[in-house]
Amino acid sequence: MDVEGEVARHYTQSELTSTVLAALRTAGRDTEALATDDLAGVDEFHTGWRPLTLALARQLAPTPGTRILDVGAGIGGPARHFAEAYGCDVTGIDLTPAFVELATELTERTGLADRVRFVTGSALAMPFPDGAFDLATMFHVGMNIADKPALFAEIARVLRPGGRFVVYDLMRVGGAALPWPMPWADDAPTSFVETPARYRELLEDAGFGIEAERDWTDLVLEEAARMRGRLAAQGIPVVGLHLLMGPDGMDRLRRVGDCVRDRVLAPLQMTAALPA
Repeated sequence: MDVEGEVARHYTQSELTSTVLAALRTAGRDTEALATDDLAGVDEFHTGWRPLTLALARQLAPTPGTRILDVGAGIGGPARHFAEAYGCDVTGIDLTPAFVELATELTERTGLADRVRFVTGSALAMPFPDGAFDLATMFHVGMNIADKPALFAEIARVLRPGGRFVVYDLMRVGGAALPWPMPWADDAPTSFVETPARYRELLEDAGFGIEAERDWTDLVLEEAARMRGRLAAQGIPVVGLHLLMGPDGMDRLRRVGDCVRDRVLAPLQMTAALPA
C-alpha cells in the first residue's frame, strides 16, 4: 500500500458517521439541528483543540466572503467555525473518505452547507483551479505528508496572488525518538515530522514569504492539563476524540503531550503569504 493509502487507512474507523451521531444522541444532542458547540469534543483533531481554533481564528480575523481552503480538514471543526463566526466560504479537502462523509453530514445538520463543503482528495493534486482561494489553512497535516515541496507548491497554485497560508503543525524541536503509536501514525514509516527550519525553507522555495510565527506550547499544555482533570473527574466523555482514534486514543494524546512538555515536539504556527 502506498503512503497516502496507508494514511487514509490509519484514520478510517468503521461506521464512523453512525457512531458519532449515536454518541451525540446519547449525550442529549438534537442531531437534526446541531449547534457547532455540540461538536467541540470530537471535531477539533489537533493539539489545543477548540480553544486553539478560536484563538487562531481571532488572530487571522478573516472578512465575510473570504474564500478559505482547509487542507486535511478532518471532520470539519475549523472549517465550520470560520464559516459560522466570520461568514467565510470554506472548502475542505481530506484524504479519508470516512472523514469527508462525516464532515458533510455534520455540516448539513448544523445548517452550514451553503457556506462549507468537503471533497475527498490528495493535497498533492487538488481538484481546484489556480487562484481559487484567498486563504489556506492546514491543522496538523504535515506530519503525514512526506512530499512537502509538492504540498506547498500545490497550495501556492490554488491561492490567489497575495493569498495567505497558515500552517499549524507539530514540528520537531528536540532530538529524542518519538514514542509510538501517535495520533497521526502507528509507527515511523508514515510519520514525516520536520523541523521549523525545514518548513521555512520549503515554504520559501514554494514562493511564500514568512510573515509571522507563533509557538502555541503554553496554550496546548494548559488545555491538556484541563483535559486530564476532566478525565480524572468524569471519565472519558461520550462525545470525544476517542471516536476518531479508537480505544487507545487517550494514550496517543498523552504521548503527544509528553513530547510537547519535554520540547521534543512543538505546536507551531507559520503564517506565510504569496507576492501580490
